Amino acid sequence: MRVITIEEHWTTPGIDRALRTQPPAFRDESVALNDRGDIPARLFDIGEQRIAAMDAAGIDLQVLSLAPPGTHGLPPREAVALSREANDLASEAVGRHPARLRAMTTLPMSDPDAAVTELERTAGSAAHIGIMSYGRSGDRPLDDPAYDELLGTAAALGRPVFLHPQIPPNAVRDASYRGFDPTVELALATFGWGWHIEAGLAALRLILRGTFDRHPDLQIILGHWGEMVLFALDRVDGLSHVATHLDRRVADCFRTNVHLATSGMLTPRLLRHALDFTSIDRILLSGDYPFHRFDAATLADFLGTLPDPEDRHRIAHANAEALYRLESPSLCADDGAARTAERS
Repeated sequence: MRVITIEEHWTTPGIDRALRTQPPAFRDESVALNDRGDIPARLFDIGEQRIAAMDAAGIDLQVLSLAPPGTHGLPPREAVALSREANDLASEAVGRHPARLRAMTTLPMSDPDAAVTELERTAGSAAHIGIMSYGRSGDRPLDDPAYDELLGTAAALGRPVFLHPQIPPNAVRDASYRGFDPTVELALATFGWGWHIEAGLAALRLILRGTFDRHPDLQIILGHWGEMVLFALDRVDGLSHVATHLDRRVADCFRTNVHLATSGMLTPRLLRHALDFTSIDRILLSGDYPFHRFDAATLADFLGTLPDPEDRHRIAHANAEALYRLESPSLCADDGAARTAERS
């Protein structure tokens, strides 16, 4: 069975250096999570080592996405240059491994106009098939009107937006995540809780802003089985009673414009729960490499919980192919043969 995983992280030396040298008041502490074990070496590699890891896990195609916090917190000029460099490096990597890699575009969100320009610059590249974004750039949320042209352009180009978690603002951290050992504080504000609340809230803000009424073709992806929203969707839909400016209910937008990624959490009970709220064609396989690493047996066990073979194929590869238009002529005509040639 063909296997495609999205949200597979990497970064560049330039972005890593820029993030670590920001003034303390603007520095994103979550970059420290990139330093554990062999993660640094794996993040910087989008070549042979990564392909070998894919082979070991039984992954045919991986969609590269810049590791958090990306370029979102960088000053505009720096963000523009580093985003462009990252996109060019990703294109080169895909060119070397056209049967194995694709990429989400990195955008300089601290400059909304430049973000549109960079998205349009990469629009003709077969390497770039989506957008990696966060819910906020500095103090500006993604639903701010300044980003409406960008979101409209993404919709027109058919570029899905992966809405990745990010650390809460300092004021929120001070109010809700402090008071522990610094290591515990950072964990609570990131993978332990804060990341997921931030991403889920960003998705809800897009809905409440009427983004999907203006751009009905815009598709977004939430990792970690919906970043908490899915589990509270019945309650969240109560917003529809006060958001009377919307054309559709909140839950309806979630079902038509939001996709869910597994983010390395290959847990059958989460799959069963998700299917109570959304359809099988909106679930995408993501490994969250290198922060999570699953093996072929774990993946087979997870997919094996689905009794319908067609459903297994949908999650393993068909949903990603449809969303990211991977069956277009830009893809290798004989992907299997190209993959075999790369390995030989």
